[in-house]
Amino acid sequence: MQAMAHTAWTQIAITGASSGLGRALALACARPGVTLHLAARNAARLAEAAATCQALGAATTETCLDVRDAATAEGWIAGIPHLDLLIANAGISGGTGGATEPAGQIRAIFETNVTGVLNTALPAMERMAAQPAGADGVRGRVAVVASVAAFVAAPGAAAYCASKAAVQRWAEAADATERHRGIRLHAVCPGYVRTPMTAVNEFPMPFLMDAEEAARRTLAGIAAGRTRVAFPWPTYMMARLAGALPIGLRAALAARLPAKHVTEA
Repeated sequence: MQAMAHTAWTQIAITGASSGLGRALALACARPGVTLHLAARNAARLAEAAATCQALGAATTETCLDVRDAATAEGWIAGIPHLDLLIANAGISGGTGGATEPAGQIRAIFETNVTGVLNTALPAMERMAAQPAGADGVRGRVAVVASVAAFVAAPGAAAYCASKAAVQRWAEAADATERHRGIRLHAVCPGYVRTPMTAVNEFPMPFLMDAEEAARRTLAGIAAGRTRVAFPWPTYMMARLAGALPIGLRAALAARLPAKHVTEA
C-alpha cells in the first residue's frame, strides 16, 4: 500500500522543510515524477534541502514562508495547481521546567503550532475538495505533525503540549467529517526525533530516533490510511500512561526537569 500511495502522490507540499523532520520527509518523498513544494523561513537551508531533493530526481519549488502569515500561506497553496498531500510540519517548541512560562513564548507557540497549521491546512482542504478523486477515492490528504506530547499535560511545557493536543484532536475529528468530500486528515504524533529542535534538550529522551526513520514511519502511516500515526510504540504508551497520572504528581515530576529552549522545526 505504501508503494502504491507514493506512486500516486506526485504533488506534495511540506512546511518547515528546511531542517529536521520536514527535511527528512522531503528527501523521503523525492523521486522522479514528483514535484515537492517546499516552504520554510530559512532561505539558505531551504535551498540546500531543495537541491538535495533535485539530486534525487524530484522537481521542487521553494517558498520562504512564515506560517503565521495567513494571507501568504493561502497564496502559497493557491499557487499549487494540484495537491495530493500537504504535510503541515512547521512548528516551534519551548518549555520552562518548573518556572512560569513567558507570555510571549506561549503566544508564539500557539500562533505557529495551531494557527500556522490551520493557515495552510484549511486552504489546502478547500483546494483538494475541488480536485478529481484518485483511484483510491481520495481527492487529497493533509497530515498535521503533532507529537506524543499531545497526550500529556506536562506542566513544564504547557503551551507546547496544549498546541500539539489541539492540532492532533482537530485533525482526528475533522478526518471523520471530511471523508465525505474525499479528503483525509492524519495526525502524526512522533516521539523524540533527533533534530535541531531536540538537540537543546537537557533531559533524557527515551527511544530517540533519527529523522529519516521518523519520516519513513510517518509516510508509511499516511499511506496505510491511519488517522493517528503515533510512534514509536513504547514512547506513545509512556505518554498515555504519563497523561493518566494524578495532576499533582505530574506537576511534582515536571518541576524536576530543566527548561526547554524555544526552537523551530
